[in-house]
Amino acid sequence: MKTKSLSETLLATFGAVLIILMLLAAGRGATQSPPQGPAGGSSELQQRLAEVKQSAAQNKEALSHYTWQEEEKIAIKGDVKDTKIYQVRLGPDGKPEKQQTENLPQSSGGRQHGLGHHIKEKKGEEYKEYGQQIGALAQQYAQPDPERLQQAFQQGNVMLGSGGAPGEVKMVIKNYVKPNDQVTLIFSQQAKAIQSLQIQSYLTDPKDAVNIATQYSQLPDGTNHVSTMQINGVSKNLMITTQNSDYHKTM
Repeated sequence: MKTKSLSETLLATFGAVLIILMLLAAGRGATQSPPQGPAGGSSELQQRLAEVKQSAAQNKEALSHYTWQEEEKIAIKGDVKDTKIYQVRLGPDGKPEKQQTENLPQSSGGRQHGLGHHIKEKKGEEYKEYGQQIGALAQQYAQPDPERLQQAFQQGNVMLGSGGAPGEVKMVIKNYVKPNDQVTLIFSQQAKAIQSLQIQSYLTDPKDAVNIATQYSQLPDGTNHVSTMQINGVSKNLMITTQNSDYHKTM
């Protein structure tokens, strides 16, 4: 039998050690990689998203037992033109049903004039239609939908943001209602409720930008609701500001 030389023995030993080291390194790399969700998200993102979806679902049910008052102000180029008061409740489809109770037109110089008195009739109808369009768009974002959130996550359009306050989760959602829109959601882990939404969206053309800022408050029983919303129709410099109050339980 041929005896291996010392150099051959050392070379074989070095090769075996090298293979072991490579296997150990691969093992460490696998254990250090965080578990991935269906859209490549981390387990932390999945957990935070589950909290937001659960809160949104429970809150939608809670709000269905309330009626409230909404004050809507319409401003063009910073000048308030019209103020309306509505009585609001959620319909069977979960969307707000509004009944106007007051109309308080604004003016300058001591005389009251409605929106149609401030601008030409044709222009007034154009602004009115535009205001209805951006208002309807804002309602698609006002109460986050659990199914839509899950779909965005599965498509890889949800990520955790940075820079939030202690105890708050910042979540950035893209392609939520429209392609290339963006929703920045702040969620309080202590209150288990959404605190605010910042939305960058548009009507039919991305150039027709609509920016929406929504703030939330909680009722004594913990029900979370939109306290204020500002809808900025950038192309026409039209701002709709709504404020909700006077919540009453119906059943």
